[in-house]
Amino acid sequence: MNVQKVTDKSFRKYGRVLEGYSLSDLLEAMKHTPLPDEVIYVPSVEELEAIPAAQEFKNRAFGGLPIQIGYCNGKNKKLNALEYHRSSEINVAVTDMILLTGMEQDVGEDYTYDTSHVEAFFVPAGTAVEMYATTLHYAPCMASETGFRAVVVLPAGTNTELDFPAGESGEERLITAKNKWLIAHEEAGIEGAFCGLRGENIEL
Repeated sequence: MNVQKVTDKSFRKYGRVLEGYSLSDLLEAMKHTPLPDEVIYVPSVEELEAIPAAQEFKNRAFGGLPIQIGYCNGKNKKLNALEYHRSSEINVAVTDMILLTGMEQDVGEDYTYDTSHVEAFFVPAGTAVEMYATTLHYAPCMASETGFRAVVVLPAGTNTELDFPAGESGEERLITAKNKWLIAHEEAGIEGAFCGLRGENIEL
């Protein structure tokens, strides 16, 4: 699969690189987070949310809305699923990593999605990237055998446990957590997820 650069013009439909944020303390704090062989995601970490960069993200990127800052770390080479939110998501690459992205507009009326539409983008360490609400994404892929670390910034409460029953039809059946709509690949074996990805479970 062709891996493009996140600075390429082709990424503009998915998001943008954020400039001028004070990331050094955030990147340093992330060195103390675990890097397991499997992918781990923690939506909210108090230590990260206390760093001055958190206020920058809250005010500049989310217009003053309450946010949460967590992380997604591990070793991953596969697509497995695609998700989207009703808001942008910001990822800060602590290590080099690769994002697999698609567009919500390409999801079918039956909420299936052909993985041939997916594109790959290399994100160098130290880069902050905003992915728009219409951008399909999931866990990053590693750019080296040592794995990846990524900061994840979202509106507060996103990806946390539901306190209401998700629907059983239409788009509602994709809801797996708060502000999270998920389309999985059957090969991934994600319990309770709607398996609507068609085609190859892309592996880098």
